Amino acid sequence: MAASDDSSHYFTEFTLAEIVDMENLYKEIGDQSLQRDFCQTVASTFSCSTNRNGKPSVTWKQVQGWFQEKLKQQSQPKYKALPSPPLQILDLSNPNFADKPVNLGTATYVQRRKGKASDVSDLAFEARSARDYAWYDVSAFITYRVLRTGGLEVRVRFSGFDKGHDEWVDVRTSVRERSIPVEPSECGRVNIGDLLLCFQDREDQALYCDAHVVNIKRGIHDQSRCYCVFLVRYDLDNTEEAVGVERICRRPEE
Repeated sequence: MAASDDSSHYFTEFTLAEIVDMENLYKEIGDQSLQRDFCQTVASTFSCSTNRNGKPSVTWKQVQGWFQEKLKQQSQPKYKALPSPPLQILDLSNPNFADKPVNLGTATYVQRRKGKASDVSDLAFEARSARDYAWYDVSAFITYRVLRTGGLEVRVRFSGFDKGHDEWVDVRTSVRERSIPVEPSECGRVNIGDLLLCFQDREDQALYCDAHVVNIKRGIHDQSRCYCVFLVRYDLDNTEEAVGVERICRRPEE
């Protein structure tokens, strides 16, 4: 993306909650949203919000740039217009958001603590990259869009990567609650046929990929060490590999 593409820069500076607010404001007043006084008020409101803690303040030019881009999209639409809330509005604090979109409310972008998340506020997400079909932790959801087909996509920033690696991903197929590392004392929860996120370590790449358990050889172990061996088949290429507990993550319980 060229550095001179200012509208795209503005578009990625906002949280989902702020984008939803601006969508609603644009529906109410249209091109009047480009007025400087109005943009200054919106920018000040966003900057003072608790959702902006730890994030840079918003400038009125960024707000105006977003509305300019919105006006441009309306004149030459690539995607169908967003329906009015609460339909198809993303709620990232809802563990079932991919299946049941609801009103946004307050989105949570917190990293999961090691171990099991016992509270909705602890939820974190992973997304599948179209570059290598591996799953990566999500650092932030930048924005979202509704396609002509009715599908919903989000633009994600992967943990440990800069904005140059941001991707649009399908909410229904490529975003899910983060997988949980299997502790040595929890290996009994893994069964044949289970879907796992498995660390695939090869000469040319090391990735976290989906795999299903084909067989399990139970070994003697204690609370801190596990000698079980899990035979897994990777979904992407159907290859099989025997791995230890330190290389597998289980899916959160439904």
